[in-house]
Amino acid sequence: MSQLGFIGLGIMGTPMAAHLIKAGHTLFVHTRSKVPADLLSAGATACASATEVAQHADIIFMMLPDTPDVEKVLFGDKGVCAGLSKGKTVVDMSSISPMDTKVFAQKINALGADYLDAPVSGGEVGAKAASLTIMVGGPEAVFERVKPLFELMGKNITLVGGNGDGQTCKVANQIIVALNIAAVGEALLFASKAGADPAKVRQALMGGFASSRILEVHGERMIKRSFNPGFRIGLHQKDLSLALSGARALGVALPQTAGAAQLMQVCSANGMQDLDHSALVRALELMAAHELAKA
Repeated sequence: MSQLGFIGLGIMGTPMAAHLIKAGHTLFVHTRSKVPADLLSAGATACASATEVAQHADIIFMMLPDTPDVEKVLFGDKGVCAGLSKGKTVVDMSSISPMDTKVFAQKINALGADYLDAPVSGGEVGAKAASLTIMVGGPEAVFERVKPLFELMGKNITLVGGNGDGQTCKVANQIIVALNIAAVGEALLFASKAGADPAKVRQALMGGFASSRILEVHGERMIKRSFNPGFRIGLHQKDLSLALSGARALGVALPQTAGAAQLMQVCSANGMQDLDHSALVRALELMAAHELAKA
């Protein structure tokens, strides 16, 4: 069994770390808040800093909110770098900037350690069920070494390319998800405003070409008004910002992505940044002065 580290025990990180412990691995953990009691009772060892995690572990996983958080945990005071030694591996499963990821990888490699970027898709449900999609960037040999651990947390695991390519794939994923949420929201709102029952419209659409995982899961959330976060609007906003800033750098126009980002901004401006991203429909409802379904 391996000596592993896990930094960042939020909605996603906690169940992901739990799967590694369940498989029999020794796990050293660190997080900004209190380490969940369930992980400690399962055998995780709480560490006072990221440096301490890196000193104990051969492979260090990170699941953090944003690019500055990853940079601080890696290179800041009592960061991972201070505890690294030659031959260790850092695996960042956060969703952050592809360009900054390439820089981080170079710095870690210069210390004699390996680096993989491995962002995920599937939300809290996928994290708990160990069914996440994992998009990996980095050297193939390192990927093959870590893959058995990825398989404890996910099902669809793909080496996309070199460092940064995993993050690029995740940004593309977030574009598709955001536009699908907006499309489902518009369709169900249109149906409701026209006088049809949005629940029955959704049921009918699930059997046709418009069927999708977003219509299935988030369409139901919209109808039931179930917006407790599986993936927060604020985090999806961050991902779309990465998409738009990357598009500017590449000279690419992403007009639909920009529109979805603005809908999320409407939600945030109205205090809904901590709701699930399916609550994007609330921006459409505000503009229509109509709710597609009553709680």
